[in-house]
Amino acid sequence: MKRYCLALDLVDDEKLIAEYEAYHVNGWPEIKRSIIDSGILDMQIYRVSNRLFMIMETKDDFSFDKKALMDASNPKVEEWEKLMWKYQQALPFANPGEKWVLMKNIFQLNA
Repeated sequence: MKRYCLALDLVDDEKLIAEYEAYHVNGWPEIKRSIIDSGILDMQIYRVSNRLFMIMETKDDFSFDKKALMDASNPKVEEWEKLMWKYQQALPFANPGEKWVLMKNIFQLNA
């Protein structure tokens, strides 16, 4: 199993942040299915202010490139991603079009 941690910012607006969280209470079943089908075993998203932190645990053969190809061919995922951009904003140092930015692990207690 692999673990990835990613970060993203939300638009700093309390009403929009509340809407964003409401979308994630149950989520769309098609989105949950696409996450599982890509090899993600568990996913958690945390928020502090307008900063999001995602933890993903995946199968060993998980690939971000493979997931991106799967997402691009799934109209429901494309619809979800377009909707989420209403609430999300790229981190200041992100590449153009980049949403979630992979974080570097700098400490591990039990290495």
